[in-house]
Amino acid sequence: MTIFRLIIPALWLVFAVYWGISALSAKRSLGITLWWRQSLLRGGLVVLIVVALRFTPARGLLRAVHAYQAHSILLGAIGAAIVLLGVGLAVYARIYIGRNWGMPMSRKEEPELVTSGPYAYVRHPIYTGIVLAILGSAIGLSVLWGIMLIVFAPYFVYSARREEELMREQFPAQYPDYMRRTKMIVPFVL
Repeated sequence: MTIFRLIIPALWLVFAVYWGISALSAKRSLGITLWWRQSLLRGGLVVLIVVALRFTPARGLLRAVHAYQAHSILLGAIGAAIVLLGVGLAVYARIYIGRNWGMPMSRKEEPELVTSGPYAYVRHPIYTGIVLAILGSAIGLSVLWGIMLIVFAPYFVYSARREEELMREQFPAQYPDYMRRTKMIVPFVL
């Protein structure tokens, strides 16, 4: 077992604690939020992950790769560096957006369009950071995180597209121009 098997979960813990504390200062959400719809969607993702882990025909291969990862210092170091980069980007983007942050697909009271800082390169740097952190966890901790990446990446694209519909409604003059200047999640690509 390498030290990175402790570092990667510690980075996720720091991320979760910061996220929970910083959510307390966000602007109030407007309108009726369909919390049950979001809960069903997220619950469905969890069920998909559990089913994939439980019934995958490649379980033996996954165990072998996992055993190799547990002793690879190089994979641990690369994974931890990517997790640190991803968590750092998500936290920096969250700090930069400030009180305008909200739960995915929610409307905020007195919204402001933030287009500088990390938002000058991608419209959803928090999602970018989380995807990077999951990728790093798959490399440095366990290949099983790859299943989470396969499940959550499409969810983040879905959330980003839905949020962009809301942003076009709230900022009809500015948001289309901002969309032309930046990519959604991956700088210069997507």
